[in-house]
Amino acid sequence: MQTILVIDDDENLRDTIGIMLEKEGFKAVLIGDGKTGLQEALALKPGLILVDLRMPGLTGVEVCKRLRAAGMQTPLIVLSAVGDEVDKVLLLEIGADDYIVKPFGTRELLARIRALLRRASAESHQVLAFGDVEVDLDRRVVAKAGVEVRMTRAEYNLLTFFLQNPDRPLTRDMILNSVWGYESFPNTRTVDAHVVRLRQKLEPDQNAPRHFITLHGVGYRFLP
Repeated sequence: MQTILVIDDDENLRDTIGIMLEKEGFKAVLIGDGKTGLQEALALKPGLILVDLRMPGLTGVEVCKRLRAAGMQTPLIVLSAVGDEVDKVLLLEIGADDYIVKPFGTRELLARIRALLRRASAESHQVLAFGDVEVDLDRRVVAKAGVEVRMTRAEYNLLTFFLQNPDRPLTRDMILNSVWGYESFPNTRTVDAHVVRLRQKLEPDQNAPRHFITLHGVGYRFLP
């Protein structure tokens, strides 16, 4: 059963959409404000999100932008009021996939939802694997032996850099410049510290690493 998150401050509309979704076999999660909706979206990783464009506090525009900035590729449908200036440029700017103008019919909304879900499922997720580790690059999810591994942004970025450069000698300066940038982190020791964390989280035996190999006097080599 796919989960659809509905973020709208209009309680009546929210409940109406929720009932419709449940009848169609979806699991509906209903949220009345942008801040909570953003938190739920990041935690639940739903199959699709419906978000009201204009809400008090954190607006739907800002919710969409923050979700995309966090790396979520979940399909987004914006619910807009008559008179809102919604065009393809705005959709592109905020990362939304589609919009529908209120008031709308349930059949039209369902058709939009199903079309986006079909498109999303047709797009193959890029998943890279080594050992018993899988890295879903589209969802920014790392799993070891089927269990999700929590990673900081820096740890994840370092991991993906290794994945993109397999079996290559990588100096600490190369890694630092590519992952952090010299201006952000001028100390190469941070590379060593983060490699240690990757070994702790992903190696079968961190004391005898198979994948994140130290090249003495050089830096590191990643062996898938």
